[in-house]
Amino acid sequence: MQIFKAVAYTLVLIGALNWGLIGAFNFDLVSFLFGNMTILTRIIYTLVGLGAVGYFVITMREDTDCINCGC
Repeated sequence: MQIFKAVAYTLVLIGALNWGLIGAFNFDLVSFLFGNMTILTRIIYTLVGLGAVGYFVITMREDTDCINCGC
């Protein structure tokens, strides 16, 4: 589970950095590196989205476990 959490966190970090660059400088790093909406770019965007959902689920599960055990 720790490996999945680390991968999900890394994907969320990549997405956050990319959106920060888009917002601040109108520069899409993923499209710059891999092309504008190529299959690889779409895969990366999809993985980032799935990583965000996965990280959210893991975080909510840990919070629920902590509430149930009285941490």
